[in-house]
Amino acid sequence: MIDLTPTTARTAALAANVDDSQLSDPTPIDAPVSQLLHHLLGLTVAFHDAAAKIEGPTTNTPPAPTTGPLPDGWRDLLAQRLAELGAAWQDPAAWDGMTMAGGVRFPAEVCGLVAMDEVLLHGWDLAVATGQAYQPSREELEAILPIVTPNPDPEAAAAEREGMFGEPVTVREDAPLLDRVLGLAGRDPAWSAAG
Repeated sequence: MIDLTPTTARTAALAANVDDSQLSDPTPIDAPVSQLLHHLLGLTVAFHDAAAKIEGPTTNTPPAPTTGPLPDGWRDLLAQRLAELGAAWQDPAAWDGMTMAGGVRFPAEVCGLVAMDEVLLHGWDLAVATGQAYQPSREELEAILPIVTPNPDPEAAAAEREGMFGEPVTVREDAPLLDRVLGLAGRDPAWSAAG
């Protein structure tokens, strides 16, 4: 069991500082800021419900890109959903047994780490897209390292990473842990909106 609240609170603070003029700006995931925020709004519900072992439309449906305007009050809504997500995984029972998110059934302890991974990586996406500082703790990065590290079997790795991560990006072995995690997750740590 690990505390997701530092991760969720950091991403909520980033979202609160996004200016409306930045919503159409590019992000490292080849989607505009608004689409990334839509994704965060959706995944927070899915992984909150996964913690409660709820099976239904929020957990058994693979994520799909959402376009169009963000809902009114999206900053407050996202902050609320992120706080609820962090709180849901504070319950030790959330980490026991099996659960489902994104249409995938897996051990709850893995699901909790995937939830952290999603919020942490998309927090970085949002930070670099909007020119904000971002530095997760070493504990957070070490917790998600197994999630982003490819399976040594290339065929299994391709199946496991499909829809979650791009091809790993080569990063120096002595690079900061954040850069290594980003590279393993298929992100270029040097990405910038300027290209």
